[in-house]
Amino acid sequence: MRHSSPMPLRLSLALAAALTFGAAAPALAATGDGGHGPGPGRAAPGLDRAALREAITVRLEDGTAGVLARVYRDGETWRGTSGDVVTGQRLSRDAHFRIGSISKPMEAVILLQLSAEGRVDLDRSVQDHLPGLLPENLFKEPVTVRQLLDHTSGLPQEFEGAPASTSPDEDIRRRLDYVTFDEVIRLTLHPEGRRTPGPRFSPGTRQEYNSFGYRVAGKLIEEITGHSFQHEVRTRILDPLNMRETRASVTGGSTPVPRPYLPGYQPRSDGRLVDVNVQGGLPASMTSTTGDLDRFIRGLFDGRLLGPAQTAELFAIPKGPDGKPLPYVGSSHCTTGPARGTACFSVGLMYAPLPDGSVLWGKTGSDMGYRSAVFATRDLNLRAVYATGTSGPPGDGAPAVAQRLIGSLFAR
Repeated sequence: MRHSSPMPLRLSLALAAALTFGAAAPALAATGDGGHGPGPGRAAPGLDRAALREAITVRLEDGTAGVLARVYRDGETWRGTSGDVVTGQRLSRDAHFRIGSISKPMEAVILLQLSAEGRVDLDRSVQDHLPGLLPENLFKEPVTVRQLLDHTSGLPQEFEGAPASTSPDEDIRRRLDYVTFDEVIRLTLHPEGRRTPGPRFSPGTRQEYNSFGYRVAGKLIEEITGHSFQHEVRTRILDPLNMRETRASVTGGSTPVPRPYLPGYQPRSDGRLVDVNVQGGLPASMTSTTGDLDRFIRGLFDGRLLGPAQTAELFAIPKGPDGKPLPYVGSSHCTTGPARGTACFSVGLMYAPLPDGSVLWGKTGSDMGYRSAVFATRDLNLRAVYATGTSGPPGDGAPAVAQRLIGSLFAR
């Protein structure tokens, strides 16, 4: 860890690893408000506002252009921002940003709702729901809808085997491309000039984080409902939860992040920084705010979106015939706590075990120029949402800002 923290080191490292994401001007001091205090008869939760402000103050070595944060603990809310270190401008606490894979829990919610309506069976195979989508000569075992959502499908990673991009400039240009679910599926399963990738492992035997499974899930949503993903997420999640500041991508084109926005920068090959807020992306690409993502996780956990049986899926880790969590393959997730090396993803969410026995549930997100996360305890007494705009290529592990923010939350 780059910065000392008032909480135990092992707790900080466990949380930081769980909240992993894929030349700046001098740092600007962060600002924050005090939110609201505890209700009548409740003990003061003791959020350290000074420590929170210090945690999100961007430092030269962070590789971060700006930070937004919103935390809640035992009745007290705090919101804060850093400045944009590239332009020197202050950021609005209500700034918008790209949420990346935080849209995955929303995809899962839609399919869980469709399951409750009897329109999809989570234990029925993709081959039954979408015949012909998976090449029969390679995918001989059934892959269930649930396995798409809990990352146990064994399907290839999206664009697996494709050559690496040629230059940072090409990456910046290609961010404007819009790619449909069908196009991702075709380019992954029927690539030109290279072998079609097969299963990575037998379905249901291991867990490996897999975005391609969610592209197939998005295709399934559109096939079952006859509507676009954007329509379904708006009518089933955004409107019911009053998430007015959250928007799905516009089909077929590139769009800017709505103002006010958190800038995210990517360096060209000559080192010049480009504000990459305008992007194309996927049907599930979305922009939001810290306030709206807090509304989402509250609505997700308190039963407004799902019935009891479907809500239980959010907190169920896939297990093998022996009743133990499946092994996790790969090194980017599921590496902390007593169950490290085993599955840490449920249907739509991931968990972050803490040494004191408590658990956070939520999701991280990553788009070019942006890193974000939303996590909460099941009782919603602790919630945290943050977003960072980058000022350089993404590094490995949790951002230093995230580590400091987590440390300040557990300060006493």
